[in-house]
Amino acid sequence: MKPDQFSQNSSTSSPASADTLADAAAQSKPHAPAQTRRPRWGQILAWVGLAALLFVLFLGLLRTQQGPIGIGKQAPDFTFTGFNGETLALSELRGKVVVVNFWASWCKPCEQEAADLEAAWRFYQPRQDVVFLGIAWTDTERKSMEYLQKFDITYPNGPDLGTRISQAYRTTGVPETYIIDKNGKLAYLKLSPFLSIDEIKLAIDPLLEQ
Repeated sequence: MKPDQFSQNSSTSSPASADTLADAAAQSKPHAPAQTRRPRWGQILAWVGLAALLFVLFLGLLRTQQGPIGIGKQAPDFTFTGFNGETLALSELRGKVVVVNFWASWCKPCEQEAADLEAAWRFYQPRQDVVFLGIAWTDTERKSMEYLQKFDITYPNGPDLGTRISQAYRTTGVPETYIIDKNGKLAYLKLSPFLSIDEIKLAIDPLLEQ
């Protein structure tokens, strides 16, 4: 063999030999154990929370599309806790006419009927068969108390915690008034402010004769 041929064969075979050695060395090394994926509980809880929120929003939208409860339907029961700490349930008032008024301190139309509602309450209070309940909707306690003091409102009022009562009645805004007869059924619905005390009496008086 010629010297130049020997030199050429040696130079071409060396890289192949190096690659072979590298592969053998790599195969001889122990493989690192594969990492086991663990569930990311934070992400799972976040998705669960999001799904729950969307479900609640869906129920609220569904109630809104259904509109307020109908006249003649059984009024949804609820537990009412006033700002004075007194607690009562609507079911406990069976045999009385109950006027449920939804309002808010930031609601200007609510102010139009505030004095008339209080005057009507004072007119019926001696009978003891008519109850007025004010439900403060999406309001702060401080602002609600200022509103009650401003209009000298004395009938029971309290917050709608978690908007549970307004959701049960499928309210669409404030002010709204629901008058419930002695049998616990919705007898009258007002989706705007009362314009006078006479209008309030016209809604209540027929129910007292039943």
